[in-house]
Amino acid sequence: MTTTFADYAATAEARKNIATAILGHSYALCEALRQNYIDYSIRSHYSAFQRGEDTNYHEACIAKLKAGISNYEFIIESGNKYHKVIMSIDNGGTRAPSRSVHCFIDKKTGEVYKSASWKSPAKGVRYDLRIIEQREWLLENADWAGGYLYLK
Repeated sequence: MTTTFADYAATAEARKNIATAILGHSYALCEALRQNYIDYSIRSHYSAFQRGEDTNYHEACIAKLKAGISNYEFIIESGNKYHKVIMSIDNGGTRAPSRSVHCFIDKKTGEVYKSASWKSPAKGVRYDLRIIEQREWLLENADWAGGYLYLK
C-alpha cells in the first residue's frame, strides 16, 4: 500500500496530537516516579525513627519529603527517536548530580523500554502509553528503582 502526499498531509495533525499526548504521559510518569520515591523515603525514615535513630534528623527529613522536597528528580531529555527519562540525584552541592537513564519512551508510538545503556534501550517493549489500561497500571505501579521494567 502506498501513501499519497495528500494522505500523509491529512494525518499530520493526528500524528502531532499523538506525539503531544505521549510527551504529556511521559511527564506524568516522571511525576509518578518522583512521588513513589518520596513515599519510599518517608517509609524508610519512619522505620529508622522507630528504631530510635536520630529522631530530629528523621523528623526533619519526613517534613521536607511531605512538603515535596526531594533530592531525586526525574527529568525528560528528548532525542531524535526517544524521550529519555533520567533520574538525577542532587548530592547536596558537594559534587555534580548523579544521573542515570531510567527508561526510554518512543516519541511516535509511546512504547516504554528499559534502558540498556545511556544511549540505547533494551530490546522488547515493556509498556505502551497509548493503551489506557497499560498507562493507568504504569502510573499506579511504577517504582523509582525501575523494577517494573524487567520482563517477567
